[in-house]
Amino acid sequence: MSSADVAGSNTGDVFAAIDSKDAATFVSFLTTDAVFRFGSAPPVQGRDAIEAAVGDFFNSIAACTHTITNTLSQDNTLVCEGLVAYRRHDGSEITLPFADVFEFEGELIADYKIYMDISPLYAV
Repeated sequence: MSSADVAGSNTGDVFAAIDSKDAATFVSFLTTDAVFRFGSAPPVQGRDAIEAAVGDFFNSIAACTHTITNTLSQDNTLVCEGLVAYRRHDGSEITLPFADVFEFEGELIADYKIYMDISPLYAV
């Protein structure tokens, strides 16, 4: 299943923004006071801070492509499991597993947690 096929939510569009490395569009899916946590990094709060943090991450990679392999939803929470293929600036590639947890307030994401070990991406 592709990220665009996540049923019942706009998360397919969220993953499309990420895969396009479009930080401004990415944060448009978040509440103004959203909290974002990527792996073991400290949480970031608010659209401006999240856009800056995500933009810095996007600048550290050449490209990425997400593939959603499983979803689970309950009430206002959606969990997406999958694989993300990263292309580094040197042209090499690595694919890593991830699990994302989205907590929604209406149509917008209020809390976004990414569970993955990102360290292999930066390993020499």
